[in-house]
Amino acid sequence: MADLSSLETLREALAINRLRIATLIGNLSRSVEILTADIEHEETRSGVRDLADPNYSVLARNLRARRVNLCAAIATLEALVQGTSKAA
Repeated sequence: MADLSSLETLREALAINRLRIATLIGNLSRSVEILTADIEHEETRSGVRDLADPNYSVLARNLRARRVNLCAAIATLEALVQGTSKAA
């Protein structure tokens, strides 16, 4: 039979990890918002908003790639949190 104190310790550790992941998701979400604003600014500055246009800003293209990667990381973390919530 499992020791009650070790079960409680495990629950506390899971709660702390969920909180840390939630904080990380919040920080990454704010970074996505900043990147979105930076992309808008760069597109306005360059006057080109069409990704297919050869004159589309390289900076805006790189910022878009970063934003996609951050959104993928957020989705992975959210799935992880949902998975641990179901297991708990």
